[in-house]
Amino acid sequence: MKIRKWLRIIHRDMGYIFFGMSLIYGVSGIALNHLDDWNPDYIIRISESSLQDVPAADDISREVAGSLVRQIDQHYQYRSHFFPSRGILKIFIKQGSVTINLDSGQATIEVIKRRPVFREMNFLHYNKPKKLWTWFSDGFALALILLAISGLFMIRGRKGITGRGAWLTALGILIPVIFLILYL
Repeated sequence: MKIRKWLRIIHRDMGYIFFGMSLIYGVSGIALNHLDDWNPDYIIRISESSLQDVPAADDISREVAGSLVRQIDQHYQYRSHFFPSRGILKIFIKQGSVTINLDSGQATIEVIKRRPVFREMNFLHYNKPKKLWTWFSDGFALALILLAISGLFMIRGRKGITGRGAWLTALGILIPVIFLILYL
């Protein structure tokens, strides 16, 4: 068999095997590139509420803090509370937290919900499963190297690595080098 035929077979089969991994790393990579714009793991909703007849800090127990949370929403489940500063009560609920200004009765509610699909992709991208996943991820990294190299030599002639492909490959190498020069 000719080498190009083997390269096509390897390139094709690895492309099929690692299709899912390419999607996971591609989608989660885009999500992680924009951490300043959004949280890809969680949906965080912040709202405001006003409470009437808020007790003094000395009068707040677990039961009182739980009843304050239920005034805002019956479905919130009290976990614990503390005073981060004078006149401010922070109550942790199952879904997030409630911060109450004891002087004004103003409450800020922060509800946190797991973002579906992105959270799972990021879990894999961050290599959280460890051990076997690390080996599979390393296999994917090696496959990317083989895909890159085999892709260079699959096509002959003007459109291949000795023609247009050489210019495009050089451009693909030059762009990261320019960014390294600019930002290092």
